[in-house]
Amino acid sequence: MSFIETDEQKELRASVAKLAQRYNHVDYVLPKARAHEPLTELWNEAGQLGFLGVNIPEEYGGGGAGIYELALVQEELAAQGAGLLLVVVSPAICGTIITKYGTAEQKQRWLPGLADATTTMVFAITEPDAGSNSHHITTTARRDGADWVLQGQKVFISGVDQADAVLVVARTEDSRTGKLKPALFIVPTDAPNFVAQPMEMDIIAPDRQFTLFLDDVRLPADALVGEEDAALMQLFSGLNPERILGAALATGMGRYALDRAVQYANERQVWKTPIGAHQGIAHPLAQHKIEVELAKVMMQKAATLYDAGKDMEAAEAANMAKYAAAEASIAALDRAIQTHGGSGLTSEHGLAAMLGAARIARVAPVSREMILNYVAQHSLGLPKSY
Repeated sequence: MSFIETDEQKELRASVAKLAQRYNHVDYVLPKARAHEPLTELWNEAGQLGFLGVNIPEEYGGGGAGIYELALVQEELAAQGAGLLLVVVSPAICGTIITKYGTAEQKQRWLPGLADATTTMVFAITEPDAGSNSHHITTTARRDGADWVLQGQKVFISGVDQADAVLVVARTEDSRTGKLKPALFIVPTDAPNFVAQPMEMDIIAPDRQFTLFLDDVRLPADALVGEEDAALMQLFSGLNPERILGAALATGMGRYALDRAVQYANERQVWKTPIGAHQGIAHPLAQHKIEVELAKVMMQKAATLYDAGKDMEAAEAANMAKYAAAEASIAALDRAIQTHGGSGLTSEHGLAAMLGAARIARVAPVSREMILNYVAQHSLGLPKSY
């Protein structure tokens, strides 16, 4: 892989950054987040400019690029404090899965809207009793004539109020063995017996979380994405982009925190000297700069491997990138608050309000402990512990 980005990638970064500066954290994002209102204006404009569909094939109105370019978009948005959570799920997970495994009709129906962000699709896998053990989800899909009927419950599903459809991970019964196997279904949010209930969260964020209740939701045969027998492979093809885009979001947030801290450290004077001249301020910020940049490099490596079709190598790198970016961004934000002193806790700067959102990266879309389990088992060859 090359660490020198192409002229097109550099231009994309500059264009996204210019847009994000107009929708910055303090003036736009934070007021929306405090009111629990989605970033609709930013989402729509970014979609119209083609930023949110850069990974969708050109024949469906997308940019024809890869996850690297979509991660680049997410990072630059987040670097202005304007990261879009639904980029992780709508174009990254759902767009990728439908592009790879959808039927011709499904691609024509959904990809153009995902490409220009006029259609939003979210992703539902987590369940109350399954947690990190996605192999034990209990949402089931059974045949009823030509239709499918879904029954189950999902939890911590982001942005359902903004979505036209949900890509639901369910399980179907194998007629030969009687065992349940995973399968993916596109469920319109206006489907009968589909209920989305908002969850009360102690996080200042524009996107809400929902519990989903699927009580015999009837779907046509073409709601099934791809082949029943290939669902597990299909599922994992979307989870690597999820981790990469999550790492991009965290990396950008770490950059934003450091930029605010450096600006303040250059401006704030005590005893006629900018506080940034003191090693007690400068050295920790330098350390966090290194950590954020290292996380970014791993994120870029993961995206490059994924776009090259190296799925196993990409899985390892994507997990490591998500882990590193989460830890780096949380530490950078905490240091930015400390650099500001008491001002770091004021509404004027809005840094403390980001703590909850930054902390999410340690638990979602996969917890740091499960990443450590993955690395211990798959990278180091240690026995499985769970």
